[in-house]
Amino acid sequence: MSKNKGFSETSASRYSLALYELATEANVLKEIEIHATAITDLISLSEDFKSLIKDPTNSKEDQFNALNKILEKYKLNNLLTKFLSFLISKRRFFYVDKILKSFVETCSVKRGELKAELTSAKDLTENEVNSIKEELTKNFSSKIKLNYKHDTSLIGGLIVQVGSTMVDTSIKNKLQQIENRMIEA
Repeated sequence: MSKNKGFSETSASRYSLALYELATEANVLKEIEIHATAITDLISLSEDFKSLIKDPTNSKEDQFNALNKILEKYKLNNLLTKFLSFLISKRRFFYVDKILKSFVETCSVKRGELKAELTSAKDLTENEVNSIKEELTKNFSSKIKLNYKHDTSLIGGLIVQVGSTMVDTSIKNKLQQIENRMIEA
């Protein structure tokens, strides 16, 4: 099982890199990145679509039909459509979510962006999130792609993670540290 998982990670990164190179060559990178993000969002929101992708008993014909319906509704880029059709024909469509997420990540890395996670106890406004993003951009001297989440379980404070650097100022974390010290004493 672990060999198969490793193979899927390797395959996903190879396919995503191939898509990146094709999109760059065809000068449609931004459009395909937008469409790839829309497809990954659709996969996460639709249990039926997720099932169609993940269930190995589904026929190629069913998957092609679903792809054609998505193509009609979302007007996908022709290169992306051919790429997805290729995945179906090679019975690799069950990797599509990993491949497209890896593709979007590759686009971000090639633009020189750093990925950052921001989690706060308080629901932040768009201005507050943008202000934090600007501050991170200054501190890390790089473009920041910020993913924001609101989590009331933190009680108070923020958690910011940029790459391997993490700053946790949440009250939940501080209480956990106090509890650990009390157990050790």
